[in-house]
Amino acid sequence: MGAQIMFYILAAVIVIFSFLAVTSRKVMRATVYLLFVLLATAGLYFTIDYNFMAGVQLIVYAGGIVALIVFAVMLTERIGDKIESPSTMQMIMAALISVIGAGVTISVLLGHDFKQASQDVGQDVAKIGENLLNYGNGGYVLPFEVVSILLLASMIAAIVVAKRKFEN
Repeated sequence: MGAQIMFYILAAVIVIFSFLAVTSRKVMRATVYLLFVLLATAGLYFTIDYNFMAGVQLIVYAGGIVALIVFAVMLTERIGDKIESPSTMQMIMAALISVIGAGVTISVLLGHDFKQASQDVGQDVAKIGENLLNYGNGGYVLPFEVVSILLLASMIAAIVVAKRKFEN
């Protein structure tokens, strides 16, 4: 019963702060709202005893990605400016795309045959670690390296923007 209550609380936090992140006209506030969404998502992973994924969510997304976004936002010249309001056509298209995306997601979830996960969590984490460092079939070294290059490029871009700001 307590897990259900926690699920509903976390789901409500995710829905509310997702809406606020998308509708906020201030960039810094939208970033903070995104942080709350990512933290609540980690909370959902903890409630279903998927601790490895919750830790990854906290470290990579709530920690690393949001820190990069905050760093980039703080280095922009117009941090206090408001984002311009979208046109009516943009709002209609966004709503239409969101409904289509939700429909596709729901249909995939309803059509998937979910199986019970194994109870041996230690073996699962060891298998994930082996796959992260595996070059062969089913290995994730290439995507891992691509993400690290993306993060490096983001940091270099933030430094270039900051340097240009201080030179002017």
